[in-house]
Amino acid sequence: MAEAILNHLGHGRFNAYSAGSHPNGTVNALALEMLEIAGLPITGLRSKSWDEFASPGAVPIDFVITVCDNAAKEACPVFAGKPTTAHWGVADPAAVEGSMDRKRAAFRDAASILRRRVELLVSLPIASLDRLSLQSRVREIGTATKI
Repeated sequence: MAEAILNHLGHGRFNAYSAGSHPNGTVNALALEMLEIAGLPITGLRSKSWDEFASPGAVPIDFVITVCDNAAKEACPVFAGKPTTAHWGVADPAAVEGSMDRKRAAFRDAASILRRRVELLVSLPIASLDRLSLQSRVREIGTATKI
């Protein structure tokens, strides 16, 4: 969801890619549903390993932002260029059990939190911040919740 939200709200200033340590091969149908409800494009979204972005010749990465609390405990691969890193912990909506209404609510909450944080990221004056300030500001965004 974060990939689609950032690509939309970033208006071409960002090229976002979601990836994980253990991709399951498919994008969660409820994630796609939430994106469609929000009017965001889902074409081209796919399940990806973060190793794809750490291999030689990979697309340059400026920011690495983990959102899953499990990922915060894992050793991330080394990305070329020393990207700005942050952890924006969001409860994994795919882990929610129960009714479809409960699952949809979890995805809706996660999408809302991610959207708010992405709004804060795209509003940063990135070009005028030194590396340390940028790192600090991007990490602070991880404490923002939904509106």
